[in-house]
Amino acid sequence: CTTMHYDNGFGDEEDYMIQEDEWDRDMLLDPAWEKQQRKTFTAWCNSHLRKAETQIENIEDDFRNGLKLMLLLEIISGERLPKPDRGKMRFHKIANVNKALDFITSKGVKLVSIGAEEIVDGNVKMTLGMIWTIILRFAIQDISVEETSAKEGLLLWCQRKTAPYRNVNVQNFHISWKDGLAFCALIHRHRPDLIDYAKLNKDDPMGNLNLAFEIAEKHLDIPKMLDAEDIINTPKPDERAIMTYVSCFYHAFAGAEQAETAANRICKVLGVNQENEKLMEEYERLASELLEWIRRTTPWLENRAAEKTMVEMQRKLEDFRDYRRMHKPPKVQEKCQLEISFNTLQTKLRISNRPAFMPSEGKMVSVTSAWQGLEGAEKGYEEWLLTEIRRLERLDHLAEKFCQKATTHETWDSGKELILSQKDYETATLTEVRALLRKHEAFESDLAAHQDRVEQIAAIAQELNELDYHGVAAVNQRCQSICDLWDQLGTLTQKRREALERTEKLLETIDQLFLEFAKRSVPFNNWMEGAMEDLQDMFIVHTIDEVQSLISAHEQFKATLPEADGERQAILGIHNEVQKISQSYGIKANLLNLYSTITTEELLAKWDKVKKLVPQREGSLQEELARQHTNERLRQQFATQANLIGPWIQTRMEEIGRCSLEVGGTLEDQMTQLKQFEHVIVTYKPNIDKLEGDHQHIQESLVFDNKHTNYTMEHIRVGWELLLTTIARTINEIETQILTRDAKGISQEQMHEFRSSFNHFDRKHGAMDTDDFRACLISMGYDLGEVEFARIMMLVDPSATGMVSFQSFIDFMTRETADTDTAEQVVASFRILAADKPYILVEELRRELPPDQAEYCILRMPRYSGPGGSAGALDYTAFSTALYGESDL
Repeated sequence: CTTMHYDNGFGDEEDYMIQEDEWDRDMLLDPAWEKQQRKTFTAWCNSHLRKAETQIENIEDDFRNGLKLMLLLEIISGERLPKPDRGKMRFHKIANVNKALDFITSKGVKLVSIGAEEIVDGNVKMTLGMIWTIILRFAIQDISVEETSAKEGLLLWCQRKTAPYRNVNVQNFHISWKDGLAFCALIHRHRPDLIDYAKLNKDDPMGNLNLAFEIAEKHLDIPKMLDAEDIINTPKPDERAIMTYVSCFYHAFAGAEQAETAANRICKVLGVNQENEKLMEEYERLASELLEWIRRTTPWLENRAAEKTMVEMQRKLEDFRDYRRMHKPPKVQEKCQLEISFNTLQTKLRISNRPAFMPSEGKMVSVTSAWQGLEGAEKGYEEWLLTEIRRLERLDHLAEKFCQKATTHETWDSGKELILSQKDYETATLTEVRALLRKHEAFESDLAAHQDRVEQIAAIAQELNELDYHGVAAVNQRCQSICDLWDQLGTLTQKRREALERTEKLLETIDQLFLEFAKRSVPFNNWMEGAMEDLQDMFIVHTIDEVQSLISAHEQFKATLPEADGERQAILGIHNEVQKISQSYGIKANLLNLYSTITTEELLAKWDKVKKLVPQREGSLQEELARQHTNERLRQQFATQANLIGPWIQTRMEEIGRCSLEVGGTLEDQMTQLKQFEHVIVTYKPNIDKLEGDHQHIQESLVFDNKHTNYTMEHIRVGWELLLTTIARTINEIETQILTRDAKGISQEQMHEFRSSFNHFDRKHGAMDTDDFRACLISMGYDLGEVEFARIMMLVDPSATGMVSFQSFIDFMTRETADTDTAEQVVASFRILAADKPYILVEELRRELPPDQAEYCILRMPRYSGPGGSAGALDYTAFSTALYGESDL
């Protein structure tokens, strides 16, 4: 009893060996199976031998001398066997068969109990077993579908290809093929132009089988290996024969399968490129729009041309507040989203091994520098506005003060020139001349008292000039007029004194009481005019202490009123004494005090006015005190909120920082926590809006300082915008890590290991320097020489900053641990579609790829300029390397 076993190196396959076991046990093949195997194996051998322009007629006779057996093995393996023995003796034949059997054994096939003698003697069973072993090794063994091999792989391939077809259910390699529909389905699936499957009839197995065998022989170069009658008339067709026949179909269509796989790979790569290009176009559009807004806005913020009036400057301040509240916040979000989109795009490009995206005209750099320029212009704008408003407020105050003092002086000055120009002393009596002299002395005293007022008026005018007051021309003109008249009065005064002194020797002493009255009434009158001026003087204050200081000064003034009233009574007593003397001595003349221009009626009237102005001044000061108390409440209200919001923002920033450094949970856990932080931050926005409202009330009340807090509204705004930007960027970083992890197939444990390693060596809080990075790699098992470390640094730090960010570290580690498409793989796929040509034609692209992706390639592929190219040839190698940034196409 002779037995044979086949070992293909894939372990025990019990189902696969059932037929061999039965064959070994029975010692003889079923006659129907032997017939089918003879025909099938003969046809299979001849399909290869015809390449050497030979064939066999009888399978057990034609292989007996070993020559055609060795030739068959050379053809199907592509290798040379040892030179055959040419003798015709039996030992020559045995030697040749042994050479063939040794070659089969060298390919990993274990032949048990098959000797060359049985083949040389024409043993049918041994010969068929040997040919089946060759078919298994060279036609079926390498078939693999989804990690299966040999028979299972071939069966799975058949099931998948015929699954959509009605009345076909491939479960084995015998009964499932009896009606011929499975053969027809395989042909139609790959060449629908050869068979109209819809017209086939399950009840016509003879017609179906013959149709499939004839078409396979005519169009697919598969010789007819079985007769339809043998299959139909056998209850269970021979499995080996069917497998052999079906394997020929598999190899006939393998080229199409390979082309389909190549086309799928190319479609995937091109799809990634098309999606990335859409993201690039969207980034360019958003960046251009943001840049345009910045370019329109920056000149407005840089314009420091001050307006002339308070109303216009306050309108500018309100425009700036609208900009901060309504116009800028959306742009902050746009800038943040733009950075996030840029980072996401770069991550996708890195994941797919594409070159980094470089925005046109350096838009990323332009947006960053333009935004910095915008914030630089914005930084000093509000401070400048408030300074200008304070300046204009002071200018308005000074202008009103100038007008008030000028009007008072002009009222006093009115008519003085005419009086000084009179020559009444020429016709006056001696008494009258002396009276005129005394009157002139009183006037000179009055004139000297007004010198300080004129200097004050000139000083205010000078200050208005220095502060660039918009009505300074009128102020200067009026001030010049007052000064010119003052100089003229001085000249006239001097001239009149000289004239009076020339006649002084002619004058007699006049009534001393009138003189005393004149001397005391003039300073008292000046005191009352000064008091009235001070009581009506405008004031501007910013704090409660300043108001209290004015109130204290007012109280001190009120304390001087009794003394002033005593002086008033004394002056009135002089006048009463004159009246008493006149009445006592019966003086009838119309007595006039020639030494004084001031009457008792004027003194009484001015005193009454002083008494009336005192409570008015007190009321104004109390109103201002109440306003300053209100301002103080506004300061405290703002400070209370700011002192809560400032630390709250800082705490949230610290929480976000800690969360981004955690390595315990999953990235999804971090994302959940960050989303919760984001929700808390978004719901906190009304507190910021309320603080903005309080800040606006403070500015509308012209309150410019706040001793109760170190936080300004600008601090809070900058902190809030930084918090919004930080949470958005941190979420984007985690999203990028998730995207990287999922795209590269990185496990959560690997991500934890990467994060832990980075955190351990991250002493700069966000980036490792060169030495820390080297230590990190060594800790992870890298054997680093200087050349290798320099190569790695070029990958993680292409700009040579000397720092390695976490994202660069992750990208490097994922490249080290994950597989991605490469330019070489894409080139290989195109080469399959091009049938191994170094170029591809337009019609080949349109035949193998979907229309949109075919046109995408046609538009971008350069013309092929290498040897052997035909008209319209395209260079797929240059196109593929350009996809991955390996050429400048």
